[in-house]
Amino acid sequence: VQLVESGGGLVQPGGSLRLSCAASGFTFSRYSMSWYRQAPGKERELVANITSAGTSTYYADSMKGRFTISRDNAKNVVYLQMISLKPEDTAAYYCTPVTDYGPVYWGQGTQVTVSS
Repeated sequence: VQLVESGGGLVQPGGSLRLSCAASGFTFSRYSMSWYRQAPGKERELVANITSAGTSTYYADSMKGRFTISRDNAKNVVYLQMISLKPEDTAAYYCTPVTDYGPVYWGQGTQVTVSS
């Protein structure tokens, strides 16, 4: 399993970013996918989930209305569109397939820094 996250960067409060995660090494279209994030000194937390066909999504409360998860099964990519970013969104963001054993596979993550 290989997961390559990209799209992070430095953005001002109120700004937007779109993260991408290119997945390989497994049958992407058969797995729900998740985005997690981890801020310095904090535990990794779930941001959003999307089902294998992309027909259903879940968001953590603090992301509802600001983040949108989507996927392209033809390209084996999952996205996270983020708007109205806040300083507390600063974290490394990771994607992972949902397995029966929980989140097992991780990529290197992509850093999002929200600061003026």
